Amino acid sequence: MFSKQKSEENIGHLKNLIRSIDDYPKVGIVYRDITTIIKDKLAFQLLIDMLAEDINTEDIDVVVGIEARGFIIGSAIAYKIKKGFVPIRKKNKLPSKKILEDYELEYGIDTLEIHTDSIIRGQRILLIDDLLATGGTTVAAVKLISRLGGDIKIISYIIELLQLDGRKLATTYCKDIRALIQY
Repeated sequence: MFSKQKSEENIGHLKNLIRSIDDYPKVGIVYRDITTIIKDKLAFQLLIDMLAEDINTEDIDVVVGIEARGFIIGSAIAYKIKKGFVPIRKKNKLPSKKILEDYELEYGIDTLEIHTDSIIRGQRILLIDDLLATGGTTVAAVKLISRLGGDIKIISYIIELLQLDGRKLATTYCKDIRALIQY
């Protein structure tokens, strides 16, 4: 059952705003572009409200967002629930002491990094990204957080690509996986 905010109508409205781009970044990939939601002030507010709605703020100490769209969504949610925000970045983007983790994308290999002082051992984490595909990016982020002693309570996405079955991999690291829109 959807709450008032998470009505099927609201989810459908947001889904209709997502632009699908065929063969990007390579042939065979359909890129789900959320910039069409975040540029619309009412849609962006609705998105953040819907993602933040069911979060028990007493169970979360900090929000962690994965570059790049996870920054946009994660920082807005952190503001809404009155928590701090920690970025997980692509390789060679952070200036201080950091740890790194390689991961596979559905179209290649990349590396994520996080500052070693960004998470305090035992902090309860809400991890945010825009899209769950194969789960590779999520697993790399989870490994970084875990190496720093963070306790991942919720992993939240705007979009989940069901055919790639990334949820199966993600749930081995966190039981509370949330995705607002599914394809």
